[in-house]
Amino acid sequence: MFDKIVYLSDNMAHVTLAPNVPLSFNIMNMHVVFQDTEKCILGEIEDIDEKLVKIRFLGEFNNNSFISGTIRKPLLNATVRLINKEEIPYIMGENTNENVFVGTSPLYNNFPIFSSINDLFSNHMAIFGNTGSGKSYGVARILQNVFENPKLPPYKAIFMIFDAYGEYHTAFKDINKINPNFNFKFFSTNEETDGEKLRIPPWLLTVDDLALLLRADSHAQIPILEKTLRLVRIFAQEDQASLACKDYLIARAIVNIMYNNQTAMNKRNDIFTILNTCQTPNFGVETVVNGVGYTRKLRECFEIDLNGNFAETVLLNTYLSKFLNAEADNYVPQNLKPYSLQQLENALDFALITDGILNNPKSYGDGITLKVRLHSIVNSENARFFDYNTKGAYITLDKYIASLVSSNGRRAQIVNFNLEDIDDSLAKVFTKVYSRMLFEFTKGLENRATIPFNVFLEEAHRYVQNDNDVYLLGYNIFERIAKEGRKYGLIFNLISQRPVELSETVISQCTNFFIFKMSHPRDIDFIKKMLPNINNEIVEKQKSLQPGTCVAFGRAFKVPQIIKMPLPNPTPSSQSCDIVNRWRA
Repeated sequence: MFDKIVYLSDNMAHVTLAPNVPLSFNIMNMHVVFQDTEKCILGEIEDIDEKLVKIRFLGEFNNNSFISGTIRKPLLNATVRLINKEEIPYIMGENTNENVFVGTSPLYNNFPIFSSINDLFSNHMAIFGNTGSGKSYGVARILQNVFENPKLPPYKAIFMIFDAYGEYHTAFKDINKINPNFNFKFFSTNEETDGEKLRIPPWLLTVDDLALLLRADSHAQIPILEKTLRLVRIFAQEDQASLACKDYLIARAIVNIMYNNQTAMNKRNDIFTILNTCQTPNFGVETVVNGVGYTRKLRECFEIDLNGNFAETVLLNTYLSKFLNAEADNYVPQNLKPYSLQQLENALDFALITDGILNNPKSYGDGITLKVRLHSIVNSENARFFDYNTKGAYITLDKYIASLVSSNGRRAQIVNFNLEDIDDSLAKVFTKVYSRMLFEFTKGLENRATIPFNVFLEEAHRYVQNDNDVYLLGYNIFERIAKEGRKYGLIFNLISQRPVELSETVISQCTNFFIFKMSHPRDIDFIKKMLPNINNEIVEKQKSLQPGTCVAFGRAFKVPQIIKMPLPNPTPSSQSCDIVNRWRA
């Protein structure tokens, strides 16, 4: 079939075809071996004309193994032949205890392709392709292959799928039929589904989470949120030390208001807002204040006289001074208590009034924006996502993560979050909050990377974007996980039909790629520039792929592979609408 090598470059060889030997089958994209007395080089056929074949070097066979990349080139007198059946497993993997079946090779009569489980699932992965190209089917098939592998049942695996359209429920809900020790858990933003309701404890939200939830856009808003969190944690307590701190905070706030430049009526309104927001036995509108030979209710002390002053200023000063203990300013609650979103709103109101932010023209816009946005959430249907009932008990981050992966007292290997009933902005916040929680959890483990999480982000371009998080918070959680998560066992798997909209930093940290058919010029140009180890040949291959077939390359594969994936069973709910049957009378 092949005659001789007529040209060699750093990565390419030109080989003439043997005269009078017609090709009986298509050899395009097939693998070729250059063999001389010293070495055995693997190449891939990239171009063919009537007399010449262009072959790109891929790697070298050495001691019954294959090494990607070439330093040495074959000699000009090396023999050239197609790869034989015994050599194919060296580049396509073998069915061993530590490998997983991925698909078959359409070039080699559906020869099975295996990948190292460690190389595939301990590194960030990206799955790109047009809608209808087979991305969801491919992801479902790969995971089903993992659970159907009898050589390494993944009892301790945790796959978390953030499902933008609720596609994967049908593919994995019966995973226990494969093995009764496998469990599937389903959280949903749709209250009418059979899954568990998606709920996030508000007391586990950090300042950064609140900034994202309330769409903060100014650095001046961060200190407001920091104070809000400190206040709400104090207000949630009922012990004696916490009550003393509350009295101090209220007394100091009232004193500050009494001596600011507002009118008496505005002062009175602000003070009553504080008393309605946070009440204690010593500070309530009906609290009795003892004077010399007489008593007044606290609300009566703020009546305005004819001169526009409070009628009982002296009595108020005497009463308030009893609670102004400066040591309380450094109080930190020892035992944390749960609190609601409504309590968080009250704490924000308190923070705004006591710092005089609403009366400061420079800070007014920043403060009122947070106030309005939090109030709108508290009074919307979205408030239900933060209505986490613990019957008064405080649940820690570790226990909350454990509850996510627990199903009837057993581990759930697949946890599916259905986000189809909320808008993109809230879905992005939820994915960021959960990602931050998982990162803190895995980073805090005593033994690093002992509980790995594989997170799949369906429609990742909706979440993993170039946001202003870096400007506002100093980091983007997706980018931080992309850079650092691997060493803690937190692995991202991005599924997207628009890679051009994804964060370049995150994509640059992906090690494995499955590229299904793509046609948009901007997306194709983007992956050419951004993806490591990609070349024009791979890009050209993906343009002609059939649905369910992809080009796979990266650390998990010895060489770039064209892989045909069997249909998942059962399939995800991602099929196109059957117009014919819908239109039929």
